[in-house]
Amino acid sequence: MRSMASTLLTPNQINSIMKRREFIQSSSLAAVGMLTLPSFLMKKEKKGQIGLQLYTLRSTIGQDPKGVLKKVSEFGYKNLETYGYGDGKIFGMGFKEFNDYVKSLGMKVTSGHYGLDMIKGDKWKKAVDDAKANGQKFMVVPYINEDQRKTIDDYKRIIADLNAAGEVCNAAGIRFGYHNHAFEFDTVDGQIPYDVMLKELDPKNVGMEMDIFWVVNAGRDPLKYFEQYPGRFEQWHVKDMDKSDKNRNANIGSGTIDWKPIFAKAKQSGLKHFYVEQESYPGEPINSVEEGAKYLKTIL
Repeated sequence: MRSMASTLLTPNQINSIMKRREFIQSSSLAAVGMLTLPSFLMKKEKKGQIGLQLYTLRSTIGQDPKGVLKKVSEFGYKNLETYGYGDGKIFGMGFKEFNDYVKSLGMKVTSGHYGLDMIKGDKWKKAVDDAKANGQKFMVVPYINEDQRKTIDDYKRIIADLNAAGEVCNAAGIRFGYHNHAFEFDTVDGQIPYDVMLKELDPKNVGMEMDIFWVVNAGRDPLKYFEQYPGRFEQWHVKDMDKSDKNRNANIGSGTIDWKPIFAKAKQSGLKHFYVEQESYPGEPINSVEEGAKYLKTIL
């Protein structure tokens, strides 16, 4: 048995032990805190992955696609979602040429929008093949024309087409999706079309790209949908709502939508990518694109 004298510690030793205990305790608390964050926010490499739907710059990108893309890259965008693809071309460029230029700027095309008229037959196979060849991971239908959605049976026919198009994408290793507006939340034949879509679209074939602005515009709560259908909302459109006119966009961070609690539920949503998109602007579209990136960098 050791003598009591041999177990006595000097003041310096006691101070060292106390500091070590404080370090261990603070480290443990930090680790617990990290576990409560969505994985989307925990990964440093994800912080910079701000995306842009190029439709935001539709007034200029067709005239000077390379110049517009270069400016977008300078704002810090990393992921792009395209629109306007047709028969192997986009914005007057070959699809491969376009993708190669995007990559040379340190960005990548992660998703693209394709009309309902494209999701069958050879047109769809060509689009899917081009997306796969260029490393694109998502393909999305963004809109249903008014004359195509008069009844719930109309929606159900479209749902069947979407499920079939998703099977083609799955075979190529691409994720297919559907993007909402506000009209899917209007009552049709006593039902809410968006809810019907969530129930009848096969999650194995079709994911959802939630346009958060349009969900809020329709008087719905995005967080409730995340809770009811966890993991289904793999991509988002991020655009803010004007304080005086709910049908107009504000620059992100200056409107009425509180983005912090929404991004806090990214993991529950199933989020893989999000894209800044604006359809109306307080000034020049390119300035809104810059302001959107600046704001998002402050909350991610």
